[in-house]
Amino acid sequence: MLLSLSITDFVLVDHLDLEFRPGFAVLTGETGAGKSILLGALALVLGERADAGVVREGAERAEVAAEFATGEVPGLAAWLEEYELAGDDGVLLLRRVVEGGGRSRAFVNGRPATAQQLKEAGEFLVDIHGQHAHYSLLKAAEQRRLLDAYAGCADLAAATAERHRLWRAAGARREAAERQAGELDAERERLAWTERELASLAFTAEGWQSLQEDHRRLAHAADLLAGARAAGEVLDGDDTGLLDRLRALRHQLADLAGIDPALAGPLALLESAGEALHEAERELARYAERVDLDPEALNEADLRLAAIQSAARKFRVKPEEIPEHLAAARARLAELGAVADPAALARAEAEAEAAYRKDAEALSRQRGKAAGKLAKAVTAAMQQLAMPGGRFAVELAAGEPAAHGLEDVEFQVAPHAGQSLKPLAKTASGGELSRVGLALQTVLSGVSGAATLVFDEVDAGIGGGVAEIVGRLLADLGRSRQVLCVTHLAQVAARAANHYRVSKSAHDGRAVSRVELLDGETRVEEVARMLGGVTITPATRAHAAEMLAGGDATAGTREKTGNPRRITPPSG
Repeated sequence: MLLSLSITDFVLVDHLDLEFRPGFAVLTGETGAGKSILLGALALVLGERADAGVVREGAERAEVAAEFATGEVPGLAAWLEEYELAGDDGVLLLRRVVEGGGRSRAFVNGRPATAQQLKEAGEFLVDIHGQHAHYSLLKAAEQRRLLDAYAGCADLAAATAERHRLWRAAGARREAAERQAGELDAERERLAWTERELASLAFTAEGWQSLQEDHRRLAHAADLLAGARAAGEVLDGDDTGLLDRLRALRHQLADLAGIDPALAGPLALLESAGEALHEAERELARYAERVDLDPEALNEADLRLAAIQSAARKFRVKPEEIPEHLAAARARLAELGAVADPAALARAEAEAEAAYRKDAEALSRQRGKAAGKLAKAVTAAMQQLAMPGGRFAVELAAGEPAAHGLEDVEFQVAPHAGQSLKPLAKTASGGELSRVGLALQTVLSGVSGAATLVFDEVDAGIGGGVAEIVGRLLADLGRSRQVLCVTHLAQVAARAANHYRVSKSAHDGRAVSRVELLDGETRVEEVARMLGGVTITPATRAHAAEMLAGGDATAGTREKTGNPRRITPPSG
C-alpha cells in the first residue's frame, strides 16, 4: 500500500509531504483547489509521460517520491531481483525527477531506472480508475489474469504457458536440424575423423608423462651405464677405491683409539660412512645391470612421441590436453546423434504440442464457464451505479495458439441501455469508466493484484441513493485494500476512514492550498460544506454529523489531525 507521497516544485506545488494509512480515504475540496495535482504527481511517479511543463515556474526541477509497503505482492520481489532494483525488505521507494529542460530521471529504491520500469513496478501496487494512464484493467494481459483468477485457473494458465514454451522449443530444434542438415553432416564427419585419429593414439595424460620419462632414459642409456660403472670404480677400484682407502684409515684410527678413547666417536662415524659407501656401490652395480641399451625400444619411443606431438599440432592443443579434446568430440557426436533423427524430432514436437493443447483446451473450458458468471455479476453491480440497463461482457475470441492459451480475453461494456458493447479501453466517459472499474473491483475483490486502488471521477453525474451505494462499495473495498478517492459527494466522503481536505487560501499575498487530515469537528464542517454549499446552517451540520455517525468509517485506521501541508494551487 501507499505509505507516503512527497512532492517538490511540481506544477504549482512548492512542497508537500503526505502520509497515508490503510483503508478507505477521500480527498475533498472546492473545484480548482489542487486535488488533481496530487493524482498527477502520483501518476508521474508511476511512470506517466513527463515534460518540462510540470516544473513549477522559477524552479530548476520537479521531484515526486512515493514509498510503498510491499508485503506479499505476487511477482514483485522476482521483478526487482531480475532488474537488480531490490531494496529493503517490505518497502519500495519510487522517485521521479523532471528537469526544467524536460529531461526526466527515474529511480527505484535509489537506483537509476527507466520510466517504463517505474510503470511496471507501479502496476504491481496501484490501480488507477477513471484515467487511462496506469489503469491496468484496460490492458489485455490484466483482463486475462483477472478472469483466470476469478475462474480459479491461474495455476493452469501458468502450466499452459510453460507447455507452450516447451512446444516452441521442440519446434525450434526440429527446424534448426532441418535448416542446418548439411552443416551438421559436415560437422559430424569432421568430429568422427577427429575421434578416430585421437582414439587410435590410446593416449592418457599419465601415459604421456611415463612416455617422456622412458624416452629420456632410452636416449641416454649409454651415458647412464658408463656413469654408473665409473662411479662404482671410484668406490671399489683395485687398491685405489674409496672403500679400500677407508678400510685402511679405519684400521689406523682403531689403533689410535686404543691409546685414547676420545677417538672412538670419529671411528664410529667412519664405520657408518663405510657401510653407506658400500651400499651405494652395490646399488650402482644393480642399476648398471638394469640399464637397457635397446635401440629398437628407443626407436619405438621416438615414433610414439612424434605421433602424439603431430596430433597435438594438428588439433591445436597441448599433448596433455588430447584426452579432453577427444572427450569433447565424443560428447558433441552424441548431441548430433540426438538431433540427427528428423522423425524423432518431429515426434517430440508433436508430443509437446499435444501436451500444450490438452492444458490450453482445459483452460478454455474453465474460462468459458467463468466468463458468463463474471459478466453477470459485474452487470448486476453496474445497475446500482447509475448505469441502468448497462451491460458487461467477457469476450473470448479464438486466436492463434499462444502462451496465454487458445483465445484472447477482452472486457466489454455498454454503459447504458440501448448502447452496444465496446471494449473497456474505449469507454468514453471518465466517470463511467471509473464506476465500471468499481463494479469490477467489487466483484473481483479477492483476486485483483493491486493493493492500492485510486478512484477519480467515480461520482461524476451521480447523487442521492447511488452516491450512498458508491460510498458503501468503496468502504467495503477499504476493508481489504487501500482505497483513495477524489470525491465531491458527502455521501461518499462520510464513509471514509480517513478524510483529507484540499483548501485554497492566501499566504504572504500569494494563493496557496492546504492539505489537512480531518477529524472530529473539522470533518463535520467539511461534510456540511459538501452538503450545504456556501451557507452552512446548524441543520446542515447536524445532518453531516448524522451521516458521519451512520457512515461506515471503520474500513481502516483513522489518524489524528496533523499539521496542514501547503501546496500552491492554480490561480483563481
